[in-house]
Amino acid sequence: MKKILIYIITLIFICFALPIIFTQDFSARLAVSNENIINLQVEENIAQDETSYDYQKYNTIKLLHTEDNKVEEISLDEYLYGVVSAEMPASFEEEALKAQAVVARTYTIYKIVNNDGKHKDADICDSPNCCQAWISKEDRFARWDDAEAQDNWNKIVNAVNSTQGKIITYNGEPINAFFHSNSGGSTEAPIDVWGGSGYPYLQAVTTSGEDAYSQYSSEAEFTKQEFEDKIKEEHSDFEIDFDEEDCIKIEEYTDGNRVKKIKVGNLELSGVEIRNIFGLRSANFEVNIEKDKIKFSVIGYGHGVGMSQTGADSLAKEGKTYEEIIHHFYTDVEIEDM
Repeated sequence: MKKILIYIITLIFICFALPIIFTQDFSARLAVSNENIINLQVEENIAQDETSYDYQKYNTIKLLHTEDNKVEEISLDEYLYGVVSAEMPASFEEEALKAQAVVARTYTIYKIVNNDGKHKDADICDSPNCCQAWISKEDRFARWDDAEAQDNWNKIVNAVNSTQGKIITYNGEPINAFFHSNSGGSTEAPIDVWGGSGYPYLQAVTTSGEDAYSQYSSEAEFTKQEFEDKIKEEHSDFEIDFDEEDCIKIEEYTDGNRVKKIKVGNLELSGVEIRNIFGLRSANFEVNIEKDKIKFSVIGYGHGVGMSQTGADSLAKEGKTYEEIIHHFYTDVEIEDM
C-alpha cells in the first residue's frame, strides 16, 4: 500500500509540477537570451553613434595659415567658403561651383582621415602648393569688384550649403579628390604624374569645351643658355649640342596626351620633370628650337589629375548637374552624406 502511494505521488509530480518548473526555467533562459540580444543591439547602436560622432567631429577643423604659421579652429562650412572662393571663379556656373564644393569637402575629409602629421597640430593648410587654396571672406571681398562682391559670395555660400555633408566615396571610403584648372581636353592618370600604383577612381577622361578658357594654352621661351642652366641645376652632367638633329625629342606620350618621356641632349627625362624645371603650366607641351631660343607651347593648366575646373564649368554649361560632373571625372564612385 505504501509503495502504491509513493508511485501515485511521483506520477502527480511528473505530470503537473515538472512542466511548471521547466517552463519557469525556459522563461528565465529566454529572458536572459533576450537581454543579451538587447545588449548586443545597444552595443551596435553605440558603435553606430560612435561612427556618426567621428564624422561629426569633422564639422570643425584646424587650419594652418602658412603666412604666419598660426592654427585656427574653423567650421568646415566656413572653411569651404574660403576654399571654393579661392579655387574657382565665382563667375562659373552654379553646378560647377557645387561640384567644386563637394570635391573640396571630400579632399578635406580625406586629408584629415589620412593625416600623416605633416602639419603637426593642424588638419590642413591654406597653401595650394601643399593642400588647397583658401582665402578669408575679408580678403576675398577686397579682391572683387564692390558691385559684384556680395552676389559672388552668396553664390559660393549657396554652392557649399546646398551640398552640405556630401562627399565622394569609393568602396565606402572618401577619395583623394584631386582637381586642377584645365585638362587641355583630357585628364591624366596619377601613375603618369607621380608614379606608384595610382587610384582606381582616377582615370584619364576627355572633356570638350576647355579650349574656350584662357587657361587652355600658354607659351614659355628661354634662351639656349637659360635652357642649359636650368637643367644643370638639377642634372650637373647635362650636355647638349643644339646643332645636332633631334637634340630635343619627345619619345613617348601618356594616355592623357602629355609628355611621358623626352630626350634632352644626353638625358632622358619625364615630361613632369621638364614641366617642373621650367615652370610650365602643364606637361602637355611641344618644344621647338627657334634661332637662339627654346620655345614651349603648352596645353592645359595643372597636373591634370581628377576634376578639371574649366571642364566642370563647360559641362555645367551643357546642362550637367554637379553629380553628373563628379561622375564624369571620378570613375565608379558614389556621392554620399557624411
